[in-house]
Amino acid sequence: MEKMKKPAYRWVILVIVCLVGILSNYMQYQISALAVFLMPMLKISQTGFSTLMMMPMLTAVFLSIPMGTYGDRIGPKKVVLAGLAVAVIGAWVRTFGLNFPMQVLSMFLLGAGIAALNSNLVKIFSVWFGDQTQMAMGFFFGSAGVGVILAQMVAPMFSVFNSYLIAAIILTVATIMWIILIKDAPDGVTLPPATDSPLKYFGVAAKSRNVWLVALCYGFSMAASTAFAGFIPQTLINSNGFTPQTAGMVASAAALGSIIGSIVGPAISSRLGKWKGFLVLTIVVGACFMTYFWAVVIMMQQAPTLAILLTIMFVSGAFGAINGPIVQAMPFALPDIRGKYAGSAGGLVSTIGLLCAFFIPVIISAVAGGNYVLNLGLESLIFLLSVVFVLLIPELGPKGEIAQSIAKQDQLAAAQAQA
Repeated sequence: MEKMKKPAYRWVILVIVCLVGILSNYMQYQISALAVFLMPMLKISQTGFSTLMMMPMLTAVFLSIPMGTYGDRIGPKKVVLAGLAVAVIGAWVRTFGLNFPMQVLSMFLLGAGIAALNSNLVKIFSVWFGDQTQMAMGFFFGSAGVGVILAQMVAPMFSVFNSYLIAAIILTVATIMWIILIKDAPDGVTLPPATDSPLKYFGVAAKSRNVWLVALCYGFSMAASTAFAGFIPQTLINSNGFTPQTAGMVASAAALGSIIGSIVGPAISSRLGKWKGFLVLTIVVGACFMTYFWAVVIMMQQAPTLAILLTIMFVSGAFGAINGPIVQAMPFALPDIRGKYAGSAGGLVSTIGLLCAFFIPVIISAVAGGNYVLNLGLESLIFLLSVVFVLLIPELGPKGEIAQSIAKQDQLAAAQAQA
């Protein structure tokens, strides 16, 4: 892969992108942290509460592909800014519209910012970080976990109105920072010219077999790991007699592990230079830890001491999160995608991932009913099945044949340009 000179300003880009990631996840999971106040205030049932939580994901399903495609066409800064502007409107609507219809509308609008950013992540990071794209992606994935943890810790300290108001102010400031500080490319670097229609950009990504494999790998692993983590507290409470506080502590250990895994995993993968073997190993190990939880801790009722269980769940969360940033960085390494079509490919990967994250847990819950062991067992199997897609994807690491071939072509093109 091309060894580009990496400007120091890339760290400013990374910090702003991660800040938006933290805020977006914080504002979504505020709903969970404030549920005890929101549900009676809005006079809603569990179904209404779930609807509020799901709204940003629904936004992303509709907007990820067009936002990624237009990111290829006009540059990611403008597209993400448009999404953030809509999200800011949603944040202020949510603050002052404390009734259910306005809350649903506001949560839908809030999803526009993170949808635009997720769709254009690989394009932004590939321009600024080159062969370190997956490392940058890892920090972003870690920032999402930070946002979730902060929401659980900070949001309940304020009233609903004040919690919403503070978040709206901070998101507005972050959007202004995006306008001032974000650049589409480093000085002296020109993005590929937009010569085709948005439909043509998407068509190139949609015709790529490997983009679909990346999308399905991401979707299966994200759906399984997210749903599995969501079931940890209630499973421990209902099946093992844990208190809500202790069960929440175990779930928090898994969440903290996912943050560390998102950052450390891509760093290790980058040093190895080849991704497939590392991904297969980490997915299999993650599936083994998931299986240990439901088979031994839940089904056989052989829970270890709390300290050991916390350690196990921390490691499980880490291995469950490693593959996400690595897989999402893959489109940039595909010869038919690279930087020119990275936004369109990123939008497609995000959309498929979100659809999997929504439908797979719903289907599994319908099959398992109230059987927690069966539910968690099927989630573990889905997570393991993501290995199949990894095996079908060619080796895309910097030491693989594809990357070496691209690097030679880039060197030849550079030499011809200088001649």
